[in-house]
Amino acid sequence: MAQKQIDVNQLNQAKANVTLTQSLLTQAIEKSSSDPTLAQEAIKQVANEIAQAQTAVSQVQSAFLAQKSE
Repeated sequence: MAQKQIDVNQLNQAKANVTLTQSLLTQAIEKSSSDPTLAQEAIKQVANEIAQAQTAVSQVQSAFLAQKSE
């Protein structure tokens, strides 16, 4: 039975998304009182980055589970 490698690139992408999310959340918090519009835009981007991270992790998890069931 050939063992497949976990796609480290997808995990690294998820990690990058999370890192960017942290930065954007910090920005949103800092700007929340002085520039609500900028804070709102940062939060929209945070939601997008979280979705991308979830997708990458789900793909790796699915591949892992498929490999495990072989």
